[in-house]
Amino acid sequence: MRRVMASAPVEENPATSVGEPRPKLRTEFAFELPRGYVDDEGKVHHSGVMRLATARDELVPLRDDRVRENSAFLTVVLLARVITRIGDITDVHAGVIENLFASDLAFLQDMYRRINSEGHTRAGVACPECGHSFVVDVAGGRLGES
Repeated sequence: MRRVMASAPVEENPATSVGEPRPKLRTEFAFELPRGYVDDEGKVHHSGVMRLATARDELVPLRDDRVRENSAFLTVVLLARVITRIGDITDVHAGVIENLFASDLAFLQDMYRRINSEGHTRAGVACPECGHSFVVDVAGGRLGES
């Protein structure tokens, strides 16, 4: 299983009113799916990009008939709006998200929550043996990679 989180290009922000530059706003987050999306031709796509959600991204799916009939479909519609690419596929729609493996869907749900509520994919953890605390990027990277 291979999961990698890498930075997507970020936007430059203008200077603040006090003359100091603002921290860069990161709006896109690259990811690598644990299993990968298998397209109609059998090609497996692992890498992708998810952007930050807007209020519109969270409101529009609530008007979707599929979501009204089955609230569990909200995740599918919402992820289809914010994932801009999976492998070579740039038209990421609900049908693509529906055909992801469950582990990949769970991975993307967690990533969505992290980047939209916390602004990053890092988490503080502690070694169960020695208790040493450290930060890991839960969205990617094999052990030893950064």
